[in-house]
This record gives sequence, structure tokens and C-alpha cells, in this order.
Amino acid sequence: MNNELEGTSLQGNNGDYIVIKAKENGVNVIGLTRGKDTRFHHSEKLDKGEVMIAQFTEHTSAIKIRGKAVIITPFGQVDTEE
Repeated sequence: MNNELEGTSLQGNNGDYIVIKAKENGVNVIGLTRGKDTRFHHSEKLDKGEVMIAQFTEHTSAIKIRGKAVIITPFGQVDTEE
């Protein structure tokens, strides 16, 4: 995958952004809350080739990704198959 975001910032006013590109149908992206109890607060299902841009916010402390995907973060790129 070409890093089309190379040279651009993945940090917004409220927090870091990540880019998730599904490599298969049915990739689950789940947002987890902040606070004393961690809970699921949002989920999306991506099909192959779909891209989602997600942001860490005052409500989102973690993002769980289940399935084959490429994730681009301010810290680098992760391929779930590696």
C-alpha cells in the first residue's frame, strides 16, 4: 500500500487520527471509552478496500481493529498480517 498521507499530519485539534484500510470484507473497528470503566461506544464494519479515518477524542481512548487491515498512525504503519 502506498502511503498517500506521507508528509501530512495525522494529528488534529482534539487528538491523533488513524487511518484504517480493510484488506478483507468484515473488518471490525470498535471505539472504546475513557473513564474508570472501559466500554464499547461505537463500532463499524468495513469491506475490502474501504478506508476509515478515526480520531482519539475526549470520549475515545482506544480503538480495536479485528480483521485484516493496514493501519496508519502518527507512529508508523501497521499491517495486521505481519
